[in-house]
Amino acid sequence: MRQVYSHYEGNIRTYTQELGNLKKRIHAIGSIRLLLVAGLLLALWTLRDASWLWLTGTTAAFALPFIILMRYHDRLYAKKLYLETLIRHNEEELKGLGYDFSPFDGASDKISADHPFSLDLDLFGERSLFQSINRTVTGFGRERLAGWFSGPLMDKGEILRRQEAIREMAGQPDLRQRFRAVGSIRNERSALTEHDVSFMDKFSRQRYAFSDNRFWKAAIWIVPIGWAVLGIAYYIGLAGGTLLNLYFLLALGIAYARVKEVNARYATVNKMEAIFKCYAQLMECVEQAQFQSEELREVQELLKNRQERASRAIGRLSRYIGGLDQRYSLAGIVFNILYLRDIRHTILLERWQREYAGRLPMWFDALARFDAFCSLGGFAFNHPDYIYPTIADSYFQMEGKALGHPLLDRSICVRNDIDIRQSPWFLIVTGANMAGKSTYLRTVGVNYLLSCIGAPVCAASLTVYPAPLVTSLRTSDSLASHESYFFAELKRLKMIIDRLQAGERLFIILDEILKGTNSIDKQKGSLALMKQLVSYHACGIIATHDLVLGTLADEFPGEIRNYRFEADIHDDELSFSYRLREGIAQNMNACFLMRKMGIILD
Repeated sequence: MRQVYSHYEGNIRTYTQELGNLKKRIHAIGSIRLLLVAGLLLALWTLRDASWLWLTGTTAAFALPFIILMRYHDRLYAKKLYLETLIRHNEEELKGLGYDFSPFDGASDKISADHPFSLDLDLFGERSLFQSINRTVTGFGRERLAGWFSGPLMDKGEILRRQEAIREMAGQPDLRQRFRAVGSIRNERSALTEHDVSFMDKFSRQRYAFSDNRFWKAAIWIVPIGWAVLGIAYYIGLAGGTLLNLYFLLALGIAYARVKEVNARYATVNKMEAIFKCYAQLMECVEQAQFQSEELREVQELLKNRQERASRAIGRLSRYIGGLDQRYSLAGIVFNILYLRDIRHTILLERWQREYAGRLPMWFDALARFDAFCSLGGFAFNHPDYIYPTIADSYFQMEGKALGHPLLDRSICVRNDIDIRQSPWFLIVTGANMAGKSTYLRTVGVNYLLSCIGAPVCAASLTVYPAPLVTSLRTSDSLASHESYFFAELKRLKMIIDRLQAGERLFIILDEILKGTNSIDKQKGSLALMKQLVSYHACGIIATHDLVLGTLADEFPGEIRNYRFEADIHDDELSFSYRLREGIAQNMNACFLMRKMGIILD
């Protein structure tokens, strides 16, 4: 891990030094511009009685370098913002390495109690697995990554291809940081969300009001030619001011005759100029990179069209939208009267729509995939000690050594093994309160999920078969739907049985079956459920306080194995090793803790 810390710390030092030098240049450019303004005022004062030719020439002599320096200053300022963003991102990564994930989005809106496992495994929300990994900068990238978490892959070939892509992205930290910085700079000005692409439906259905109309295609050339002819005629004395005024009224009427249609076209892309400019820059990052993995090359090929790259096409769209954005500015109104600027940009927008609108979903899909790969590549880079699991061919296998939870501090995380080699097979884990049962279940579930996503896992070794995962660890009652805790749990268990009866091969993780009923019903129901799960040739892990479930290993010696987490009591002190051991738990701690709290037990 030391090399990962050194990487981010080195980046911060390098970018901070560059930023310091850049600030000095910006300050120098600003001082020179100020001197140019002062010099121009002094020169105009000195030449106040000179001819207009001298005054014009003097103004141009000062204004031209001022404009050049202003444009140069804008480029330097953009680079300054870029470096500041890189520094902040590297600082955030150092926080993430210290298990502070607060700078990152946890997608709390994705939390769902109805999902087969996301709530139980803390996939979304604060201090979640998603928050620790997510570095997406586009709305559809965030959606894609969340979709990969919620719907992991079940095909071995697809998992291996994704592993290959994540490995490659892990080895390109500069590309990942550039991509994130470009997207984040745009994000600060206006949130980049999935709603940015809602315009596509309207955009694709908008009718062509101008580009198919011969009159308007001719008018955008005739009107400016008319101005040029009249201007020359006026200059040489062949036309008077009255004719110019009449032509001004005519051009004004033509320019704003179809203002409603222009506004309707603009409404479909309102305020999207900066967004598309950002998309173009993000796509350019992908297009310019060199990839070897099949998945990343496929993403790149979707953007690198033989006729024109997606970044260039999207960049042109941004400029067309920008032209319409300025239509009510003073300059926009003047240019519209001179050469029908609004109609001209609307025609360009319609032509772009005709040629490229059908490709937008494909381009956005490619960008979403790459955005998600950047996050998973960063996760792999930040955990060089994690390994890529072996994907098994037959149901069911999950064998691993030293599994740990990615969200637990590595300095205190106790790692345990798992051994499921066939179907049916269940591990029954017994143990005292706080001994580590629930943490172990989540550790297994999270690493299983990461395996099926294609990501590296927190383990010394791991082999898994990608079967659908179903958990029941955190069932709760619902006042809104008038469901009791017990009924909610029964619904969950019924869903599992229904899926097994339908022929699905599941990996099941359950914590304390039937918690919402009395001990006798709970025991009878738990034993019956376990026997039914075995009869369906299912596989999984069951954690329980009920030691009677441990007797099932005698009835099903080839299908059920007992493991335990013990609470050790020495010298009237309670301690936990959090180590998984074979057999049924021997020590329970409830009575001990009650006595320590002064509760008298007969």
